[in-house]
Amino acid sequence: MNWKINTNMADWYHISDIDELDTPALVVYPDRVKQNIATLVGAIDGIDRLRPHVKTHKNKEVTQLCLEAGIRKFKCATIAEAEMLALCKAPDVLLAYQPVGPKIKRLAELIMQYPDTAFSCLIDSYETASVIDQIALAAQVQLNVYIDLNVGMNRSGIAPQKAFVLYERCELLQAVKVVGLHVYDGHIHDEDINVRKQKCDETFRPVEELIAELRQSGIEPIVVAGGSPTFPIHAQREGVECSPGTFVYWDSGYANEMPEQQFLPAALVVARIVSLPDDTKICVDLGHKSIASENVPDKRVTFLNAPQLKPVSHSEEHLVLEAGANHQYKAGDVLYGVPRHICPTVALYERAITIQNSKISGEWRTIARDRKINI
Repeated sequence: MNWKINTNMADWYHISDIDELDTPALVVYPDRVKQNIATLVGAIDGIDRLRPHVKTHKNKEVTQLCLEAGIRKFKCATIAEAEMLALCKAPDVLLAYQPVGPKIKRLAELIMQYPDTAFSCLIDSYETASVIDQIALAAQVQLNVYIDLNVGMNRSGIAPQKAFVLYERCELLQAVKVVGLHVYDGHIHDEDINVRKQKCDETFRPVEELIAELRQSGIEPIVVAGGSPTFPIHAQREGVECSPGTFVYWDSGYANEMPEQQFLPAALVVARIVSLPDDTKICVDLGHKSIASENVPDKRVTFLNAPQLKPVSHSEEHLVLEAGANHQYKAGDVLYGVPRHICPTVALYERAITIQNSKISGEWRTIARDRKINI
């Protein structure tokens, strides 16, 4: 793997009481999380333009650190994540999803149960907006919504050219009010920031035309745009809210693709060698259930204290690695791994073990990895 973060940083990841930690484990370094939040805040001209996504960490503790840093707006992908934010009394929560079926009633119940939080969600069709409106009316709640725009991700949303008509049609609804636009361009991952910017600007141009059309009709939409890859670009757009998520923990995937962003890896997976299947191979307890495995085997994890190890096979509970002839590894040795994709990796763990001053200091429960907390 083309690992671009300096792996010789005085073994910052070393855990002195590692014998007390069972593996596989997800470990988090709170001081680095705080530094990443500070880096995010310093990368934009106004903290009110930040709406970080909580899909990466899914816990109350990081949410609280963001609130303490002055961040007041958040984005999430599930009802559980929305409730986790409400439990922290986050003032403004956008469910970046168009709710259908039971999710609409659950969202209405959130609004009723957590009055300290202003909830909103996405829509991309009048038919769904109408159903949401009927349920909101029955529950006697009001709901702000954002029109989800498809600018190339091709998984949800509508073309910007169709959004003006939807905006107008939704004015007939009683409990639902369209307040803005949601623009996710997660398909843009070019390593060269100049190429990434060019593509981002091209995909955002129809959005700018839509904004101008809305303004001519007396509508001033709130615009929520981008994720981690295009955060530096949207941060330069006046008035646009930005919603990166991976920044809190970071990972090797984004570190490789976005070298211009100065976030630090703040979450690792810790594994142990459990077997030596032959003279050149080792087997560790980091299976599919412990590390995100949507990428090819050599793009799943990089071990900071053994970057030369190469994956041979991967199964539910085991990862076999090529260590080479005459290696000195033995059963019980500890490996510290940076996930290629931290977000789905975190979702595999019910808790993250916190490490401070090189020692185990506590745990952060990943409460929003469940599909339901209370509602």
